[in-house]
Amino acid sequence: MKKILNRPVDFVPEMLDGLIKAYPSQLACVDDIHCIVRADAPVAGKVGLATGGGSGHLPVFLGYVGKGMLDGCAVGDVFASPSADQMLSVTKRIDSGAGVVYIYGNYGGDVMNFDMAAEMADMEGITVRTVMVKDDVASAPPAEAGRRRGVAGMVFAFKIAGAKADAGGSLDEVAAAAEKALANTRTMGMALSSCTVPMAGKPTFTIGEDEMEIGMGIHGEPGMKREKLRTADQITERMTAAILEDLQAKSGDRLAVMVNGLGATPPEELYIVYRRVHDLLAGHGISVHRAYVGEFATSMEMAGMSLTFLRVDDELAALLDAPAHTPFFKQV
Repeated sequence: MKKILNRPVDFVPEMLDGLIKAYPSQLACVDDIHCIVRADAPVAGKVGLATGGGSGHLPVFLGYVGKGMLDGCAVGDVFASPSADQMLSVTKRIDSGAGVVYIYGNYGGDVMNFDMAAEMADMEGITVRTVMVKDDVASAPPAEAGRRRGVAGMVFAFKIAGAKADAGGSLDEVAAAAEKALANTRTMGMALSSCTVPMAGKPTFTIGEDEMEIGMGIHGEPGMKREKLRTADQITERMTAAILEDLQAKSGDRLAVMVNGLGATPPEELYIVYRRVHDLLAGHGISVHRAYVGEFATSMEMAGMSLTFLRVDDELAALLDAPAHTPFFKQV
């Protein structure tokens, strides 16, 4: 294992300490360093937005805490859920009396701990609504969409819900906006290499130099198929076709497109992919409302990328276009 770190056990707290020190006007911690909130939380009269999950995915999750997006985030160890107590600490700090919406990925530990935190928040007099992200089309067929994993599409949910909350939306309206965004969001990923969790000290999985895995999850979960590496255009065509079919996209639709690097993919390669995505969509009579190309939800130093499509109408487009400013996401 070659990493720039001190003791593996200190990897997450030292990372969080560095982030808070780098962005003191934007981020603060509550109770313990794993509980990150906006420095100005709670925002009077506004519905609070919270997420949480394991470390190793920056900018997800805490990178989207800030104006126009999230109010707080509970941070777990690498690829591990934060505790219910940590989530409750975040919830209490960001609640202004208007309630809190939880938005998080569909993973067993997260579901259990967020449900427990919501019950504890209710006993504290805080009303919580839960929105679960299930955008990974490779993790289950459409008939079993409830089993799907939450991956990069959650960034669109953060953005849409954050804009709705900033506009004065009620608790139910903010949750409904996030649900509407996710109902129109699909993602598929592919991996070229593994990553190494510091406490493990060895790669999570092995893959041949001439192989790729289509549909692999952001924790190294198996994908749909492992096969020989294809060209960028062939990979993009295959993934785009699968997402469009699942989304039931048609001519005249407008999509927001995210080409997301998983941690070790050069931006040049991501733009090669986006070039082909753009042309394929145009060929289907589908326009791109906004393009996001870069690292939005990573998996340590895994090489690979994911594609996310969000179908927008006028309401979703306006919410997506609204300003936001966080340490890792700036839109004016």
